[in-house]
Amino acid sequence: MARNLDIAALRSFMTVAETGGVTRAAGQLNLTQSAVSLQIKRLEEAFGRPLFERTGRGVTLTAHGEQLVDHARRLLAANDETWSRMTEASPVGEIHLGSPDDLLNPHVPRVMAGFARSHPQLKVRLQTAQSTPLKERFARGELDVILTTEAEPGPGGETIATDPLVWFGAPGGQAWRRRPLPIGTVAGCIFNRPAIETLNAAGFDWKLEIDSVSNPAMDASIAADIVIRLAMRGTIPSQFEVIDHRGALPTLPEFCVNMYVTQGQRRQLVSPLAERLRAAYGEPEAIAAE
Repeated sequence: MARNLDIAALRSFMTVAETGGVTRAAGQLNLTQSAVSLQIKRLEEAFGRPLFERTGRGVTLTAHGEQLVDHARRLLAANDETWSRMTEASPVGEIHLGSPDDLLNPHVPRVMAGFARSHPQLKVRLQTAQSTPLKERFARGELDVILTTEAEPGPGGETIATDPLVWFGAPGGQAWRRRPLPIGTVAGCIFNRPAIETLNAAGFDWKLEIDSVSNPAMDASIAADIVIRLAMRGTIPSQFEVIDHRGALPTLPEFCVNMYVTQGQRRQLVSPLAERLRAAYGEPEAIAAE
């Protein structure tokens, strides 16, 4: 006998997994927390298998839950496409998102993918630049949402994550042991000033070995173990490693990941994307227990 899947329950299941908690999922779905929890419970009862495993304060997907994610994603995409075609729905606009290169991974692609599935009528256009020019373009109304790396938020900004600055270099590299310490910078990078001020305040022997105009050129110099650089811990590219200097290098300050969201008539259009970004940076790993 054929059984029918509950699309609404599957949407709640996927939204909890993508946003990082039942509370945020309920907000995005315009449902109560209890309604979302009940839908997930009904899915578990229908399948006769647990979809989440509760461990301490958080929950994680079980093996069955992980398996359901892929199937649910395809079913929801098919449902939304069918609805769009049959109701002759058309895109209602574009959202212009700006982010520095070093904040893109891993969160921004995941957020964009989830948003595209849940809001197929909206197109997100991603543009990258450093924080200062992004804020200038945002002020001119060219961007709807921007992410920045700053010591503190400016007017209208909100901090969605904080992370310490750390020194990083080539895996197993020795550049950090040399004196003067060979530093690499990228023109216009907001971390240049904290690096120099921290080293000078500590009376450290250092030199600007390379001042590049692009991140790819700087990455090549780091990979060659010619220089070291600093960045927020959570943004270190996977091909490099945080330097375990055990106090041999000066301690660096914390920095903020800030978000700026447009005001006025477009804010309602942009709010669902902004909420997904808050969730991704605020609770990147755990699904909050209710």
